[in-house]
Amino acid sequence: VQLQASGGGLVQAGGSLRLSCAASARTLGTYAVGWFRQAPGKEREFVAAITRSGYRTYYSDSVKGRFTISKDNTKSTVYLQMNSLKPEDAAVYYCAADYGDCSGYGCYVYRNYDSWGQGTQVTVSS
Repeated sequence: VQLQASGGGLVQAGGSLRLSCAASARTLGTYAVGWFRQAPGKEREFVAAITRSGYRTYYSDSVKGRFTISKDNTKSTVYLQMNSLKPEDAAVYYCAADYGDCSGYGCYVYRNYDSWGQGTQVTVSS
């Protein structure tokens, strides 16, 4: 499956953005989807994930309570609602699909994901 991430941009600290990850085929309900981010000079880090069913979600400690991941299988799209943005949230955000679903710690590991979108830039001004 091909993934297309969008919705990034420039926002002031405390503001909000909603990222979208659209799948090329109407099969998003068969995949787990994760969001990762990478800032310049830093390693790619896990942000959030949602299981194939959509019933379970996972968040990194740094975004828990501020970000919300959701999916709309009818639109084959996964969303990442980001509120109360901080300058340290600035990065390129990537969405990825895990064809075999994910559970627990496995959702946090980028090597478990099979297909990646191209990334969307999020910039947060202080």
